Amino acid sequence: MMFLNPLLLLGLAAAAIPLIIHLFNFRRPRRIQFSSLAFLQELKKSTMQRVRVKQWLLLALRTLAIACLALAFARPTMEGVLADLMGSTGRTSTALVLDHSTSMTLRDGSGAYLEQAKTIATELISDFESGDEFLLVPHPTASSSTISYQNASSAREAIQALEPEEGASSLFQSIRVAASELSRQSNVNRVLYVVSDFQHSTFSDTTKLDIPDDIRLVLLPVGTDGRGNLVVSEVSVLSQIVAEGQPVRVEARFMNYGEEDVNGLVASVFLDDVRVGQSTLDIPAGTLASAVFVVTPRQSGWLSGRVEIEDNQFLYDNARLFTLFVPEERRLLVVEGNRAAKEYLRLGLSENLTSSTVRFKTDEIAETGLSGASLGLYDAIILNGISSLSTGGRSALAAYVSGGGGLLIFPSDDFPLADVNAFFQELGAGRVTSAGTTSEDGLTVGVFESVDTEHVLFEGMFEPDPAGKTPQLEQPVIYRSITYQPSANSGSEQTIIGLSGGAPFLQEIRAGQGSVLLFSVDSGVKWSDLPVRGLFLPLLYRSLYYLSASGSVSGESMQVEGTMQLRLAGISGEDTIKIRDESGVELIPDQRAVQGAKVAELGGAFFIPGIYSVVVGSEEVRRIVVHWGVLESNLALLDPEEAVTHIAQTSQKEAVAMNLSLIGGASLVDQLQTAKTGVELWNVFLGLALLFLILEMLVSKHWRPESAF
Repeated sequence: MMFLNPLLLLGLAAAAIPLIIHLFNFRRPRRIQFSSLAFLQELKKSTMQRVRVKQWLLLALRTLAIACLALAFARPTMEGVLADLMGSTGRTSTALVLDHSTSMTLRDGSGAYLEQAKTIATELISDFESGDEFLLVPHPTASSSTISYQNASSAREAIQALEPEEGASSLFQSIRVAASELSRQSNVNRVLYVVSDFQHSTFSDTTKLDIPDDIRLVLLPVGTDGRGNLVVSEVSVLSQIVAEGQPVRVEARFMNYGEEDVNGLVASVFLDDVRVGQSTLDIPAGTLASAVFVVTPRQSGWLSGRVEIEDNQFLYDNARLFTLFVPEERRLLVVEGNRAAKEYLRLGLSENLTSSTVRFKTDEIAETGLSGASLGLYDAIILNGISSLSTGGRSALAAYVSGGGGLLIFPSDDFPLADVNAFFQELGAGRVTSAGTTSEDGLTVGVFESVDTEHVLFEGMFEPDPAGKTPQLEQPVIYRSITYQPSANSGSEQTIIGLSGGAPFLQEIRAGQGSVLLFSVDSGVKWSDLPVRGLFLPLLYRSLYYLSASGSVSGESMQVEGTMQLRLAGISGEDTIKIRDESGVELIPDQRAVQGAKVAELGGAFFIPGIYSVVVGSEEVRRIVVHWGVLESNLALLDPEEAVTHIAQTSQKEAVAMNLSLIGGASLVDQLQTAKTGVELWNVFLGLALLFLILEMLVSKHWRPESAF
C-alpha cells in the first residue's frame, strides 16, 4: 500500500486526543466519608468492570474514527495482486510524453522505434474507462501540441497520426510541460509516462525538474542500442567578395559521432541542385573534420546550396543547407567635394567598363547634401575629395557604417582633417595627423613596403607561387599622401598596404558591422599616378566589392524551434516584410521600424528545416536557412537506470523505468499493468470513520452498564 498524500499522515497524531482525555479523567478523586452512604461500599466489582469496558470501547471507537479520517485524507492506494483482485484502478488522469523526434526513425529487432512507441501508447489506453483523462504530450513539440482526450478512440487516432519531426528541445522540457498540465487534471490518480529512446544528448538537462509528489513518473524506453553517426555539422562561406563568374570558397565541417574511424567519405557541394564540387576525407572516431570547396556561381541573385554526404542510417543530417548572394548590381553613392578629382573615378565606375562584369549603379551628390541623403539605400558610399563634413553628415555616416555599410575615402588638397578626425573618433578609430606635402622633385614620397596579401581584398587575385614567394603589387609613383595614425585598438584596424616609413597607403577601419577603407592619395593624378596604373581598377573594384558585401555574402540562419531578429536596412515603415517558404506559403512576422531599417521577429512552428525567402513588395531581399537540431545527431542512448538516477538528482523524484519487450515474454498489457497506480482506498477509510462515529454515538447513548444494578 502507498499514500498519494503522505504528509497528511501526520494527522494520525490526532488519534491520541481521546486517549489523553481518557487518562485525564482517571485522576483519583478526593475521598470524603458520608455515614449515610456507607452502603455504597458494597458495590460489586462486576458493575465497575462493565463501566470500564464501556469507557475503553468508546476510547477505541473515537481513536479509530480519527485515524481513519487521517488515512482517508492521505489517499492510500493498493497495488499488485490485491489491487488486481479488487478489479478497478479508479478514475485516472494519464499524461504520455511520446517522443516522435527524428532519432525515433531508427530500428532494432522489434522494428522502428516510433512504431514501438505507438504500440506501447495504444496499449496504455486500452483499458480507458469513463471518467479517465488522457493527455498526449508529443516531443519535441510539447508546448504547442499538447491535447487532452476524454475517450480512447480520439487518443488512439492522435497517437497514430504522429510523424517524425525535427526539433532541438530537451526531453526534460517536454516532461515539465506534461507534469504542469497533469497537475491541473481533476482525477486523483495521476501517472506520467515517458516513451522515448532516451537519447543522451536530449536528456542531459541539469536544471531542476519540478514534478508534484502525487504524480507517478514511469519511463518506458524503446530502442536497444545507440550507434555512430556522420553529420554535416556546419557550412560557411569563407569568401567575403562574391561576384558572378568568380570563384567562391565554401567550408564544410563534418562530425563522426561513432566509435570507428571513417575513411574515404565522399562529400559534394551543390548550387541550385547542380553538383559543382566534390571532396573525399577521412574522419577519425569522435572527431571533427573540414573540407573547403571552390565553387563558381554562374548567375546573379540569391542562390541555394547544400553540402551532402553519402547516405547512412540516419538521413536527416546528411546534408546542410546554405545560401549565397551574388549581387546583380551594387548601388553606390559618390559624395563629391568642391574641387574633387572626378574624372578617373567616374570613368572607372562608368557602364562602359562595368556593364558586362561589375555592374555598379552610381548616384552622385555634393558634400552639402550628405546629411539629408537616404544612405540605407546604398551598398557602399565613396567620399571623393570632400572639403567639409558636417555634424549631421558625420552622424549619418557613423550610423551607416555601424549598421553594416561600407565607406571608401579619397582625400584632397583641402581635406577637412578636423571634421574627418571627429568622424573617426565616433567610430573609435585613429586620426589623420598630416595632409602631407607634395614632392618638389617629382620623385615618389614612398613605395609599397608591406602588402597583406592574405586579406580578403586580394582573394583570388594572385596565383600561388611554387617557390612560396610573396606576390608583389605594381608600384605607383606617389607625390603626396596623408599620414594616418591607427588607434591603439589593433583589433578594429588593419593596414592592408603600408608605405615605407610605416604610414598606411590603404587602411581598413572596422566599426560595428561595417568597414571603412581609407586611401592615402586622391583619386586623380595630382597626388600619384595610381589612376593610370593597371592596379587602380582591380583595387577599386575589389574595395567596393568588399565594402558592399558586408553582411550580405550569405543569408542568416537559425535552428529549428529557435528565434531570430532580422534587420533589413533601407526598408521604410510602410513596407511589409513577408517570409515565404519553399512551397510558396507566406508569413507576415511581427516587425517594427527602427532608424534607417526595419526589424522582424522570427520564430515559431512555421519555421521547419529548409530555405525561406524574405520578400518586401515583390522583391526577394534575403534568404534564411533553418537548420535541424544538432542534439538529434548524436545517437548515443542513455541507460534507463541512468535516466532514473538523473531524474532523482535533478528533482528529488523517484521514477520507475520499465524495460518493455515487444518480442516474447509476458504480454505488453501485463507488463504495463504493473505500472498502474492501483486502487484508491480513501473512500473505504472515510466510510470506516463514519461507521466508528455512529457506533460511538450508539454506545454512548444507549448502553448503560451501571443501570443493571
